[in-house]
Amino acid sequence: MISVRQSLRQGTETTAVNMAPLIDLVFLLLIFFMVTTSFVKETGIDVQRPTASTAVLKDKGNILIGVDPDGRVFFEKKQIDIRSVRAHIERCLAENPEGSIVIVADKTSYTGIVVRVMDQCRLAGAKNISIAAARSGGNE
Repeated sequence: MISVRQSLRQGTETTAVNMAPLIDLVFLLLIFFMVTTSFVKETGIDVQRPTASTAVLKDKGNILIGVDPDGRVFFEKKQIDIRSVRAHIERCLAENPEGSIVIVADKTSYTGIVVRVMDQCRLAGAKNISIAAARSGGNE
């Protein structure tokens, strides 16, 4: 039988830490968090949203479409033609059929443009369409 004191004095046995399983674990965690993270999508323009006292907070707005005061339409930080809104929405709904659409329109934008964007979204098959508004503080 080997004595503990003798083995400590001789120092013949070395202890090694195997790093391969630790590195594998770190890579697996990295992949897991990259896959499960939802990234914030933006319209690509700054707008001053209209206020509404009945505005409610929506948990998820997967597809955002921006309309600036000049009537230009933006999708994924790029200006698009209003006639191509339908194709973009169809593509997004093919990737995520349960996706909801939020139209982020400036408070001075033309109502006709916003209605045309909503119409194109409906023609693409969208069922859940909202217009972004800031919640007003008091009763007006």
